[in-house]
Amino acid sequence: MGAAMKKSMPRELTRQQYLDLYYYMRLNRAVEETMVKLFRQNKIVGGLYSSLGQEAISVGTCYALEKKDWIAPMIRNIGALLVKGVPPRDIFMQHMAKYDSPTKGRDGTSHFGDLDNLHIVSPISMLGDLIPVMAGVAIGGRYLGQKIVAMTWIGDGGSSTGVFHEGLNFAAAQKAAFVLILENNLWAYSTPVGRQVPLENLADRATGYGMDSYIVDGNNVVAVYKTAREAVERARAGEGPILIEAKTFRRLGHAQHDPAEYVPKEMRAYWEARDPIALYEKFLTGEKLLDAPVKKEIDERLETLLEAEREFAENSPMPPPEFAEGGVYCTGDDCHKIQARWERPIAEVTPPKSSVKAVWTVPGFGSGKGSGGVDAAIHFGDAPAVMDKPANNGRSAKAAAKPAAKTAPKKAKAAAAGASRKARR
Repeated sequence: MGAAMKKSMPRELTRQQYLDLYYYMRLNRAVEETMVKLFRQNKIVGGLYSSLGQEAISVGTCYALEKKDWIAPMIRNIGALLVKGVPPRDIFMQHMAKYDSPTKGRDGTSHFGDLDNLHIVSPISMLGDLIPVMAGVAIGGRYLGQKIVAMTWIGDGGSSTGVFHEGLNFAAAQKAAFVLILENNLWAYSTPVGRQVPLENLADRATGYGMDSYIVDGNNVVAVYKTAREAVERARAGEGPILIEAKTFRRLGHAQHDPAEYVPKEMRAYWEARDPIALYEKFLTGEKLLDAPVKKEIDERLETLLEAEREFAENSPMPPPEFAEGGVYCTGDDCHKIQARWERPIAEVTPPKSSVKAVWTVPGFGSGKGSGGVDAAIHFGDAPAVMDKPANNGRSAKAAAKPAAKTAPKKAKAAAAGASRKARR
């Protein structure tokens, strides 16, 4: 590993935290490899989307959160689910549409959440829609005094949707404790980033909404964790939302049905050499945080866990046909009961304490450059208006530079006037 890589991975975590990041990335990949086998055996009924090569992003960002914080994962964020505490069996059964799955077999992909315990909002298929939702979760938490941070993820393609911009504007205007992870994996299905966005850094999109942003190597799990931790701490402290662009690469197609033949072989080879797990393993070994016995222990732990979880999932029954008509709509407390968890006196957010005197003053409305390069100051009320200074007694400099036109002879003017009168007759 080069000196630059080592410099970006300072030993600021405990040994256990370093190993936790390694374990969850390994678990993320092993869960997906198991699901690929199940998919090829026709045991997965829906689509299967891989995060191969992107494990450091899901794991590193979610690991920066506290237990009370909220997440809304996307289809490639299985690592975040695992860090949050979702057992692999739930992920297996969900994709197999089994009766014991979180949605009781009603969905065959990763559309499930846990609002009561793990604070997970179910993914939304419409790209970008989770951004305003999670901004709302963050605002709701602030209202209740919970001091939570909300986090969701979006891809480079999803950052071109309208709701991405609307959601960021909403979050910024409300100073929501919200962190958005923009996974720039270079491909929106088969469209490369350069064909969809005229920007080198997608993080620049945050500037238009007055938001701060970070850019991070998405294949460096410690750099991802450190960046996310700083963003989470700032958001929790009331500094508003923050966008993190994690640069990485989608090493497989959009889903299992996509061979991704549109990806140049040289590009794929370059990123395969930057595998986040392999890079991190070299770092851990070099820093004497991981040795052969510990690695063997982790290997055996993963193998034992996944064998038991897969077996449980495969033995789970399929849901009865008549069960499909239930659970389509939430019908209230008999569906699931969710109550606001107040962590501040309600009196603080109800009148009269919550009342604010309506005051509206407009001392100025900004300033900037108008046409012609002069200041365009705008004032209202009692403030005097600032007028542009006319150049050359009312004539523009351009007009003043032109030679004066010759005056037409009086006889020619009279002839023209006579012709005009004849035409009017």
